[in-house]
Amino acid sequence: MHPRFLIIAKSAPASDSFWRMPTQALPFGVLRRRRDHSVGAIELFFDLVYVFTIIQLSHYLLYDVSFRGAAEALVLFFAVWWGWNYTAWAMNWLDPDHAGVRGLLAVLMFAALVMAIAIPDAFADSAALFVGGYVFLQLVRSAFMVWAFRGQLMARNYAQLLSWSVFASIFWISGVFLPDDLRLVAWIVAVALDYLAPLAGFYLPRIGATSMADWPLTEEHLAERNRLFFIIALGESILVLGFTLSDIELTAPTIAGAVTGFVTIVFLWWLYFSFRHGNVERKLRSDTDATTAARGAYAYAHALMVGGAIVVAVGIELVTSHPMDTADVTIAAIVMGGPAIYLVGNIIFNKTRNGVVPSSRVYALLAVAGLFVIAGIADFPGLVVAIAAMAVLVILGATTGELRSCARG
Repeated sequence: MHPRFLIIAKSAPASDSFWRMPTQALPFGVLRRRRDHSVGAIELFFDLVYVFTIIQLSHYLLYDVSFRGAAEALVLFFAVWWGWNYTAWAMNWLDPDHAGVRGLLAVLMFAALVMAIAIPDAFADSAALFVGGYVFLQLVRSAFMVWAFRGQLMARNYAQLLSWSVFASIFWISGVFLPDDLRLVAWIVAVALDYLAPLAGFYLPRIGATSMADWPLTEEHLAERNRLFFIIALGESILVLGFTLSDIELTAPTIAGAVTGFVTIVFLWWLYFSFRHGNVERKLRSDTDATTAARGAYAYAHALMVGGAIVVAVGIELVTSHPMDTADVTIAAIVMGGPAIYLVGNIIFNKTRNGVVPSSRVYALLAVAGLFVIAGIADFPGLVVAIAAMAVLVILGATTGELRSCARG
């Protein structure tokens, strides 16, 4: 057998075939060898730009906590996440040590940096810059994957994905030339197309849809990539807390707000790495299609969990800076919204990946919703609202065995 090729026999079981394609010669080249699940150094390097990106996103929401500001921040976050998510999936198949793959990620990293730089004025003067970086990131990566898998079933899959990205790009680009209100609408449509594409199997007329069984993946690699990104999101909260404390007077309420924020960060981390319901090393159920489960757990559920961590960072800065100011509905929504968004994502993660809906998370989510209603009626200081949100996470960890299970894990 030629050392650069692997022949996958038609009779080989699907579980033993990395690409699940019969009688095809797979050129290794830029592709991983089938048992290699490692996260490459270039992937970690690529993630560095997202430290800056997440800071930009949290500040965007912080500077405009209105409904319009939240909607714009959400659209920007969804674009940022989808660009990273598709790259993480692509690296499931690409060899991170190949010079061509390293070059690709360096180029994609620059495009992601362009997006990050444009975020503060993405709905104003930097709209073209943001869209240019995003569209370039999506189209170049998918085109590279079509080339990498040329002659293989996966080339067809990525060609269909590329077609959907081109279609969504029409709305992204058209939004640059529209007035502000219409730009938001156009970009919402673009985001919807991007996120609906996998659910539709990248369906194309006269061609049909791709089956999720035709997207074989290494779940261990994807899980690790998402764990690392979540750590980046939590790290941004630590940066926000540190910078805030360095710029204000350390009064008793301020210190209390900082401690509350820090404990909230710690328990988000603790719950995320819960042995029972977190993203830890664990086998999928045997009756669950791995790729379908991974799509729900990592592409969609993790968007909410990471988004929740970003909103938590915004709430920490608001409360730490003005701990005794009365929390209006908007502030209460941000402070309570971060944990709530995370919990929704965690519920979806467990349902799609493990087939269970953890009742502890549902009860915690209901508790957060009830506390938000109370905070909206009463005139509580922001510090009190933050302590209440923190208490839900602490009680969740203390009463459901999370602390003990994490210690054993």
